[in-house]
Amino acid sequence: MADELELLRRANPVPADGPHFGDGPLDHTAERHLDRLLRDRPAAPRRPTRGRLAWGLAASAVVAALVSALLLTGQTTAPAVAAPRPLVVRADSTPVSLKTLAERARADAKDGAPELRKGTHVQSWSMGMSEDKPPITLPEERIVRWNADDSHTEIVVATDPRHPGRPVLVEGGGEPRVVDDGHVLSRQTYPPSWSDAPPAAPPPHDSVRLSAYLEEAVRAYLSDHSKPLSTSELLDATETLLDRWTLGARESAALARLLADTEGLRPVGRVTDRLGRSGQAYVYETSGTRRMLIMDPGTGAVLGLETTFTRAEPEYGVKAGDVMSYSAWMR
Repeated sequence: MADELELLRRANPVPADGPHFGDGPLDHTAERHLDRLLRDRPAAPRRPTRGRLAWGLAASAVVAALVSALLLTGQTTAPAVAAPRPLVVRADSTPVSLKTLAERARADAKDGAPELRKGTHVQSWSMGMSEDKPPITLPEERIVRWNADDSHTEIVVATDPRHPGRPVLVEGGGEPRVVDDGHVLSRQTYPPSWSDAPPAAPPPHDSVRLSAYLEEAVRAYLSDHSKPLSTSELLDATETLLDRWTLGARESAALARLLADTEGLRPVGRVTDRLGRSGQAYVYETSGTRRMLIMDPGTGAVLGLETTFTRAEPEYGVKAGDVMSYSAWMR
């Protein structure tokens, strides 16, 4: 592995003073460097064992992931492997206030369709950090489906829709490893269970009762139970809710109304999320982080939530602007 990393450093297909290509194509110089990296590998033993051959292939996949990270971040040392770039607000877009969006959601929900559904389908990216290793970003997709008898199944798959078909970085046994796109990380079926307490209980579809519901759902994590949920706590509660339920039109409208009454969540314009969907973005900044909520501009449904660092954390290899986590919810 050390040999591959040294080759990568010497080849340096994207130097620190060069342009940042992002997900676009390499120029001719970068292609030559990358080709040299892939060709000028140390000679393999004449009669390699099956285990050594498998390790060589795995190492090649890790190098490919590292090259991808270099293209994404423009770094040449300690890159955040597979790290997504922060979502960018379209410069030509007009911000839509949350109150306007809530009114649109209320109008859209008049016929009650689509309906509330228990279970979730979410694509997520989360950064793993330690003090002695570079940060890595782990993309995965999770589907939870409930059955008529209140049993449910959860499937977690390693996949990154930004790069279909490419190897995916996962964490196993405390160390990162590379698996095929679509690799099933876990598949579990749980026996019947029922609760009338949030977030297991169905969420209400009016904003006043939904506020109380969300407060109860995250009560165990609150430091002060005498105050209403702060904006940051409300965003946490929203994430908890959407990781359990796929909201219907009326529940999405109630949530939009509740979010419209919060402080500090400001409209910034239109973005395209990591699943290619167009949404209105609302940003809340707190100490060291920025949270961006992405909502459907017509229905008010929450599409995604992104958290980025606004200041560097050198001890963890994190820069300002790095994506800490991202979730994209689907029906």
